[in-house]
Amino acid sequence: MVDAVVDVKDLRYSYSGASALCQRCGGHRAAAIDGLSLTIARGQRLAILGANGAGKSTLLQLLNGTLHSTGGTVFLDGLPTDYTQNGLLQWRQKVGLVFQNPDDQLFAATVYQDISYGPLNLGLSETEVRSRTDEALSLLGIANLADSPVHMLSGGQRKRAAIAGIMAMRPEVLILDEPTAGLDASGSIQFLAFLDQLSARGTTVVLAVHDTDLALTWADEVAVLMHGRVVRQGAPQEVLFDQEFLTMAHLRMPLVLEGWRLATRLFGVASSARPPRTMEQLFRLLPGGLSVSSEAV
Repeated sequence: MVDAVVDVKDLRYSYSGASALCQRCGGHRAAAIDGLSLTIARGQRLAILGANGAGKSTLLQLLNGTLHSTGGTVFLDGLPTDYTQNGLLQWRQKVGLVFQNPDDQLFAATVYQDISYGPLNLGLSETEVRSRTDEALSLLGIANLADSPVHMLSGGQRKRAAIAGIMAMRPEVLILDEPTAGLDASGSIQFLAFLDQLSARGTTVVLAVHDTDLALTWADEVAVLMHGRVVRQGAPQEVLFDQEFLTMAHLRMPLVLEGWRLATRLFGVASSARPPRTMEQLFRLLPGGLSVSSEAV
């Protein structure tokens, strides 16, 4: 039985007034989230995938109470959430959300002031606030930027500062919207190493991404959204190896799985073998068992 830290049942949300016209629904107006159900296991690394307009960003904001659902329920540790002031405070302590654009979260004059804002609002002692802020600065590798003006930070530094502000709240679940957007290759590698640290600490991490290659190598499970619903959830090497399904969901098969599919045709590799998740695994499965380090691929 799954130990669910977050469980979503029949969630619904429509933006005020009327939602955008849904071209795929013949021009009829459609809800942004329409009867969505999703289970997030404790300690899991979950990637949420979907084409533009599938509802990913809206779902993330519903998962931590930033948006008020118009139907359905979000359960935390088996208990239904509520939108009272106290309920939202407890909810957002448990589930932290980092927006795609860090400017949507950063507002204080300095990095330290911004990160310490959340713990201060919890009514913690000055000593505890300082401890949490220093811990978050260290975790994100930006202790040297503590006194820096927020507006002077680079894009990557701003993203780290925004994440640090959420981590200072010590959430059990960290949700990030397109976290590698705007980062170069080096910045993305450093960021994924940070996510590995969080997972090692037991933090449940949820990413909304377009990058199926990242989802395949990083996630324990993927959940695919279409028209405001989760249409499939499961192991990434299974969900992302289904070309017919990916075409329907307007997603691309990861390059590793494209290579695996080609290998099964050209080299007679057993198609029943479990598909690889990395280039290194792919090369080891080829005839002769080539060994190639991930750094060399």
